[in-house]
Amino acid sequence: MTDQSPSYHYAVIARALRLIDEAGPALTLDDLAARMDMSPAHFQRTFSQWVGVSPKRYQQYLTLDHARTMLAQRFTTLETALATGLSGTGRLHDLFLTWEAMTPGDYARAGAGLTIRHGWFDGPFGDTILMATDKGICGMGFAAEMGRDAAYQDLRQRWPKARFSEDTAALAPLVAAAFGQGQTPLHLIGAPFQIKVWEALLRVPSGHVTTYSEIAGTIGNPKAVRAVGTAVGRNPISFLIPCHRALRRDGTLGGYHWGLPVKRAILAWESARTGM
Repeated sequence: MTDQSPSYHYAVIARALRLIDEAGPALTLDDLAARMDMSPAHFQRTFSQWVGVSPKRYQQYLTLDHARTMLAQRFTTLETALATGLSGTGRLHDLFLTWEAMTPGDYARAGAGLTIRHGWFDGPFGDTILMATDKGICGMGFAAEMGRDAAYQDLRQRWPKARFSEDTAALAPLVAAAFGQGQTPLHLIGAPFQIKVWEALLRVPSGHVTTYSEIAGTIGNPKAVRAVGTAVGRNPISFLIPCHRALRRDGTLGGYHWGLPVKRAILAWESARTGM
């Protein structure tokens, strides 16, 4: 793994997250770099390569209070987002996405008759697994916190009757488009209620957040906050269907299927890139 590797950059960020959580935002650049056994110049260069801003500016995005700030300043009302054209089946706010949902009958067959290709890639948030059918990406997960085997089995067990085939080369263009904002087709494989929740998440622009209760109201089930939280957690296409943008009403992060350090890093990465 070279210093230019996205996973190398994420590993540095993940270590910085833990140190900042422990020591707080008063930690200086020199102290932070020393604790990670790096020179200040190397540390600053790695940060800048990963996110495009200086460590000093980026550090504010890594604090736990950042989620509350986002909720106060960048909260997205999903009804407004839809009405103003921030989402749709063609070009979405920050990604080129098209999606097709599996029918309830197909979902009930647990993937029978589907061929799902998979592969591992070096992504901006560490080891990334991608899964896709002939219609598009159906799974994306991160192994930084749980490891490759657990991440792979986590996605595979969702469609136990599907045929799985490793095909990294064929999926490379899809993962490049996913992280590079290219044309990215999705194949949503889930129960009807889950798909409603995932479609609501697709309306939340990059650099913005919403709440589980807001999603529940938007899909016509305002009392189903707990069920919405479960559906958000079961989202198989992380990052592209932005479950990381859903927070609790009090501004705390809530859970994240692939680990809270990954969620904080994604939110910080998006905020820095959208200039919040």
